[in-house]
Amino acid sequence: MNMSNMSEENTYRLQGLSCTNCAAKFENNVRGISTVEGVELNFGAAKLKVKGKVTVAQLEEAGAFDGIKVYQETQRPAENHTPFWKKRANIPTLLSLVFIIIGYTFRFAFDEAHFLSIGSFAIAIIVGGTTLFKEGLSHLLHLDFDMKTLMTVAIIGAVLIGEWAEGAVVVFLFALSEALESYSMDKARHSLTSLINTAPSKATIKRDNEFITVLVKDIVIGDTMIVKPGEKIAMDGQIVSGTSSVNQASITGESIPVFKAQGDEVFAGTLNEEGSLEVRVTKRAEDTTIAKIIHLVEEAQAEKAPSQKFVDRFANYYTPAIMLIAFLVAVVPPLLFGAVWSTWIYQGLAVLVVGCPCALVISTPVSIVTAIGNAARNGVLIKGGIHLEEAGRLQVMAFDKTGTLTKGEPEVTTVVPLAGNTAEKILSYAAAIEHFSQHPLAQAVMKAAKQRSCEKIIATDFHSITGKGATARIEGREYQIGSPSLFNGHAALSADLLEKINQLQNAGNTVVLLANNNVILGLFGIADQIRGDSHAIIKQLQQTGIKETVMLTGDNQATGKAIGKSIGITNVQANLLPEDKLRTIQAMQKQHGKTAMIGDGVNDAPALATATVGIAMGGAGTDAALETADIALMGDDLTKLPYTIDLSRKTLRIIKENIGLAFGLKLIALLLTIPGLLTLWIAILADMGATLIVMLNSLRLIRSNYLPNKSGSARL
Repeated sequence: MNMSNMSEENTYRLQGLSCTNCAAKFENNVRGISTVEGVELNFGAAKLKVKGKVTVAQLEEAGAFDGIKVYQETQRPAENHTPFWKKRANIPTLLSLVFIIIGYTFRFAFDEAHFLSIGSFAIAIIVGGTTLFKEGLSHLLHLDFDMKTLMTVAIIGAVLIGEWAEGAVVVFLFALSEALESYSMDKARHSLTSLINTAPSKATIKRDNEFITVLVKDIVIGDTMIVKPGEKIAMDGQIVSGTSSVNQASITGESIPVFKAQGDEVFAGTLNEEGSLEVRVTKRAEDTTIAKIIHLVEEAQAEKAPSQKFVDRFANYYTPAIMLIAFLVAVVPPLLFGAVWSTWIYQGLAVLVVGCPCALVISTPVSIVTAIGNAARNGVLIKGGIHLEEAGRLQVMAFDKTGTLTKGEPEVTTVVPLAGNTAEKILSYAAAIEHFSQHPLAQAVMKAAKQRSCEKIIATDFHSITGKGATARIEGREYQIGSPSLFNGHAALSADLLEKINQLQNAGNTVVLLANNNVILGLFGIADQIRGDSHAIIKQLQQTGIKETVMLTGDNQATGKAIGKSIGITNVQANLLPEDKLRTIQAMQKQHGKTAMIGDGVNDAPALATATVGIAMGGAGTDAALETADIALMGDDLTKLPYTIDLSRKTLRIIKENIGLAFGLKLIALLLTIPGLLTLWIAILADMGATLIVMLNSLRLIRSNYLPNKSGSARL
């Protein structure tokens, strides 16, 4: 036997994975295959990871009890459009209903003890409950008390005391609730399924001047891909020829096409609308942005949220407790008070049915899977249920200024020449020095010099002064350029000049001075342009319940306050170095509680990692944003932020409602045992009603879409 094959790891997609119990049984069955070394099942994403040598046929055999179909990860499961009532798994349920109707017909025609009536109900129980009994009895023998164990005991007990009709109805309604649970999970997963099917499975590649169609898995980096108008782009790459408008909604959630030309980056799964493009492939199929999004979303759906962990822990104690309560209800009144045994055994069976934890178990995962899938469809990547819940509890939101609240493209707004110089001359000297720098302010100065067609001058001996500016030599003389703090103590720094600097800073400008050892030659006011929708977004965040908004900036206090005031920020923290941002986030968490940090995912990595929730802007094509942040806004679009907070708060509210409903309905039904009014009918309707309400409540999140309005803000 080849031992290397024994250690191979493969991922499979599953179809027909209906419930958490079925998933657990399937996982155990796969683990029982002799050649399997390890199994990891992702119920939310319907995905299976197996370590060891195993065939698809073996895996499907392990899932035959639930009709689970298994596909290689690279395969695309066929879209299942079979009507609910025609699905193979639901046919026994429908047949059970038919025999129940027949049974009641005979019951009304003759009497409830007639053999035709009892026979019809017995057939209904056998047809609808065979799978349930197999699993329930197996679990009972292993003392594994789950919902199927409870139901099996309740139905057998109902038959033993002659309640054939109610036993049959319990079988039918439980099978129906299982089918509805499966349906709700399929609906919840649909957002991710549509994302998986976004990118084409084949592409046209130009090789040796010939055009061939190949599978995406066979495309290599460096291949030239031909994308015709109206076609979806199959791989991430860079345009080498052609121009077009590309709809990037599958990645960023934005339906407005983006113009693309030579040198621009394009993503797999996006739609080429107009022109023909030649694209050089830059990533393998498994490394494309859409592939990373799908992988991260699937991992996120697998990760249990805090509320789900609580429910799972609680269910471990809840089910045995229900069995104990049912036993006490059945035996205590007859033993201690001389009550009728059959009456209280019946009441005990009803307690078993109403105590079924089905609604409780499904209350959280359906909500989490639906919300994360919905967010991904709208261009927001939430990397786990815990981050979704934490975002719903946020009190404070801190923003990095540059590139988040502003466009990240500072521009020279004011040029003030001094000492008899002209604006063009000081721009030429400043541009000569800043030519060596990559700082955004340096780029703004160079851009302004180019726009004014200033004379090009060569500088030498460039030296950077961290956090303050730089020096260089021009025509043998040393010049300095930088913030006012670089020139503290300079002889030419007069009171009038300081007043001018303060005026520019109070107007929201960052001030840069140019000088030599003797004279200050001039100064520049540079301002980063505020995003047009920033003010509306801050206002909307406050409406969602964010108590404080904070802007973190390296600008001086006056500039920071001017920008913050124009946007509506409640707190401005200025003069911050990257390590200061980290300390500021920590301080805000101590003072206010749960705090989010919004940045570009690169320079703000420490602060993003420290915040309760780190939110990165512009995740499309940015590995750092995808890896660092807890939530990534895939488009460079801040309007997705209120949508994300609204979705998180709505999900948290729905989870709380679900848990409350599941407990509340069962508690009311259980209280009916005190006067002896609880019947199997009421019990199963309470259980099924709770399950149905919980699922429908969770599926409301499917319709929670990002809807930008005319002001540029967004709502659910």
